[in-house]
Amino acid sequence: MQAIILHKTGDAGHLKIEKVEDPKPKRDEVLIKHSAIGVNFFDVAFRRGQYKIDKMPATLGMEACGTIEEVGSGVTEFKVGERVAYATGGLGAYAEKRVIHQRHLVVPPKGLTDIQVAGTLFKGLTAHALLYRVYISKRAKKILVLSAAGGVGHILCQWAKYLGLEVIGAVGSDNKIALAKANGCDHVINYATQNLVEEIAKITDHGGVGLVYDGVGKDTLEKSLQCLWPMGMCVSFGESSGSVEKFDLNQLVANSLYITRPTMALYKSNRIELTLSANEVFAVIEKGIIKPQITKYAFQDVAKAHHDLENRTTTGSIVLTL
Repeated sequence: MQAIILHKTGDAGHLKIEKVEDPKPKRDEVLIKHSAIGVNFFDVAFRRGQYKIDKMPATLGMEACGTIEEVGSGVTEFKVGERVAYATGGLGAYAEKRVIHQRHLVVPPKGLTDIQVAGTLFKGLTAHALLYRVYISKRAKKILVLSAAGGVGHILCQWAKYLGLEVIGAVGSDNKIALAKANGCDHVINYATQNLVEEIAKITDHGGVGLVYDGVGKDTLEKSLQCLWPMGMCVSFGESSGSVEKFDLNQLVANSLYITRPTMALYKSNRIELTLSANEVFAVIEKGIIKPQITKYAFQDVAKAHHDLENRTTTGSIVLTL
């Protein structure tokens, strides 16, 4: 089979397509033939060395959809020929086939295509965790979402609006403003050209927001904290601009603020929680509550997909097709 191999961290050109041995499933594992693979900013972060990879060379990617080709001993819940998807099994999705433990699998509904599933499962589960598990978002009433036109952001904004929240979106360029508004944002700020803190003060009459979802990281986290009302919560769920280093806890003191850095896979590590929340994600898509925007790249164009994502020229989700 073909797999996309990373031999050393660095730019997108280090991603190479190579022929490798087909993997064999062990006990409780299945072999999946992929039809669509989701690309997430976490993949970029691992590729450029922002996050540590335990073993090199490595195969990146954390979500995909496909068909079970073979099952190992002990697999009783799934069978050969069944369509499945996953988003919590760690790195290894950038390949034509993958072996993965059955506990990570979910069964998508027939009403969604493979591309829709691969483009929304990881991001949808992340949005679900952010809205319902990390913090009960409805308590905040007013929220700020940075990267409102991004993969997680465009799903998060639509879902938050459905829940009745006042949604303020922040984007990094003017050409993403219209999309953020279409995603349900009541107000949109271009944090690259506007002062985020001052604009939030204007919109909220200096009251601030109860909850900030910051997917940008280094460039915006300090400003995000300044946008919160007293005892507000900052959820740092991504670092597209780079990792936040040497965080000063004293930034929280004046307004008794809270901050958390959640990992979706941990929130969805329980099998029942994973299944139930994945079904909720699929349901809101089937009902049209969330209308995902997905850009397709061929499997062979993975370097271009990474380059476009890293340079923030894309909106919505990215999927590699096979």
